[in-house]
Amino acid sequence: MNFKKIFSIIMILYFFITPTSSFADDYIEDNSDFDVAIETSSDTSKTPNINARHAVVLDRESKTVLFGKNENEQCKMASTTKIMTAIVVIENCTNLNDVVTISKKSAGTGGSRLGLSTDDKITVENLLYGLMLVSGNDAAVALAEFIGGDIEGFASMMNNKASELGLKDTHFVTPHGLDFDDHYTTAHELAIIADYALKNPTFAKIVKTSNYTININGNSKSIHNTNELLGYLDGVYGVKTGFTNGANRCLVTSCKRSNLDIICVVLGCDTKKDRTLDSTQLINYTFDNFSVINLKEIIDENFVIWKNEHLNSFSINKGISSKLELYLNEEQIPYNNIAINNDSLNNISTNISFTSDYNAPLEANTVIGTMQVCVDNQNYFSIDILNNNTIYKKDVFYYFRAFLKNYFNYCITS
Repeated sequence: MNFKKIFSIIMILYFFITPTSSFADDYIEDNSDFDVAIETSSDTSKTPNINARHAVVLDRESKTVLFGKNENEQCKMASTTKIMTAIVVIENCTNLNDVVTISKKSAGTGGSRLGLSTDDKITVENLLYGLMLVSGNDAAVALAEFIGGDIEGFASMMNNKASELGLKDTHFVTPHGLDFDDHYTTAHELAIIADYALKNPTFAKIVKTSNYTININGNSKSIHNTNELLGYLDGVYGVKTGFTNGANRCLVTSCKRSNLDIICVVLGCDTKKDRTLDSTQLINYTFDNFSVINLKEIIDENFVIWKNEHLNSFSINKGISSKLELYLNEEQIPYNNIAINNDSLNNISTNISFTSDYNAPLEANTVIGTMQVCVDNQNYFSIDILNNNTIYKKDVFYYFRAFLKNYFNYCITS
């Protein structure tokens, strides 16, 4: 009886003394909240009023933000960290069939776990599935040690990748995302990380997997994806869940319907039901209120119209010709298609400013004007208009040839 009391006291002290954020993370729950979320989010005519502290919806092709809520504020992101962990591992591992021996440190990592023990043998690929499907913190540490030597070395690799992606408000300390003050991102930059990672076929294959069988020491183990939207909401094909006490409930979702492909991020939700509802509302709102248009087609059509109207408007002083062969610098068109709010579909315009008078010679590829591409009178980007041909200056030989030509014409007609 005394032993039981002592054991109970030890366990109570253990849970009170140990930081709960170190052991709180993703875990597999049923999807009973999902049907409620679907019913609650049926009205998509209004911009959703969401519970999440930070959120963003990103158009994957144009990289434009379709919805944002505190999307540029730094915050904790829990196990959505593992999106970066996975892509760094994939890009730096030459053979995903390499076998990893699990260290004591990895096996002792708390929170959501794949269930690894010291000296277990498992492949990198199986660790990646354990990382992304069941959010194994033990798998995260094992991968970090295998690829980066230790957690600190791997975190440096993660931060280098963040710098490569141009991220200014993201910093990694761990491969699993348990709470640390210096471990943070923003909803917007996390969406950029997810978009980048999904371009890798191996990563994309893993995160769209609902169920998978891995092998530990040659023994089979079935695992299931913690992403409650995968397989339930139309078009969802990833990406990652997350939860710590500091970050609260988090979810990064990729979803494609027809020709619109988006990343939806919600961070800092109070409950799993909230993150499910917020994500569902944002996704359905986006697909019901945005349409993809071929912006390049509009640009090309408007440029042809302008060119036909203004081709004779140029004057090249002392030039042998005033006819310019004009073209757009298409390298400055950042994307061909863009998602536009349906209310703005008739408010797409191009405004062209140009200089009409020049002195010869006029070199080829001289910028003679700029096209501004606007939606709702907001400038999205600008494109240079250049001439493709050189206009040479009239010289003494030109005037001599002109004199001879006029003289012979005079003789013939006289």
